Amino acid sequence: MKNGTVLVVDDEPKILELVKSYLEINGFHALCAKNGREGMTLFERGGISLILLDLMLPDLSGEDFCRRVREDSDVPIIMITAKVDEESVIRGLGIGADDYVTKPFSPRQLVARVRSVLRRSGVPSGETLSYGDLCLDMKKRICRRGDRIIPLTRDEYNILALLMSRQAKIFTRDEILNAVKGDDYEGFDRSIDSHIRRLRSKIGDDSRTPAYIVTVYGMGYRLGT
Repeated sequence: MKNGTVLVVDDEPKILELVKSYLEINGFHALCAKNGREGMTLFERGGISLILLDLMLPDLSGEDFCRRVREDSDVPIIMITAKVDEESVIRGLGIGADDYVTKPFSPRQLVARVRSVLRRSGVPSGETLSYGDLCLDMKKRICRRGDRIIPLTRDEYNILALLMSRQAKIFTRDEILNAVKGDDYEGFDRSIDSHIRRLRSKIGDDSRTPAYIVTVYGMGYRLGT
């Protein structure tokens, strides 16, 4: 499927059936799990573009599931739950969820959220992006320079994926911030500079004579000399 694979983890069969149907109508491939352990098994097989995760699971809780995923993966996670209190939302986002949907929900709205989160995450699923000896495996979300794997944070990875997806295009700081954090993020555009500095350091790019991420003064950043 051109839009990627979504793992749906929920213990309610009707919700699994409904969400799977709407995802597949909209061009996604859906894998369904009725509990956390089954979901973790499917996730560990690889190839997952996004996870729709119920918090109230009978065995492995949604929060524990999210923590385990975040130990070694930045795959986007949207939590689905009947909990509507602010503390639950904050806690879910704090452990690594990218978005939060409360039950009952509109299936059409849920699919729109899935598209939005995938768009912000900069994940063109199933592709490999490359520039020189720098390569991004978009399916596994792994960055390599030559034979060396470079560990990146989620934001660093997404910034690099954005720049590599449209090489030579100049992205403003606001464009990068919105793509990585979403339009409703209230941070400052200069926070992108800190991410760029760390990213350059990790990929071995000299900020004085960059071979990969170039500063276009007064405008933003682009990939390429």
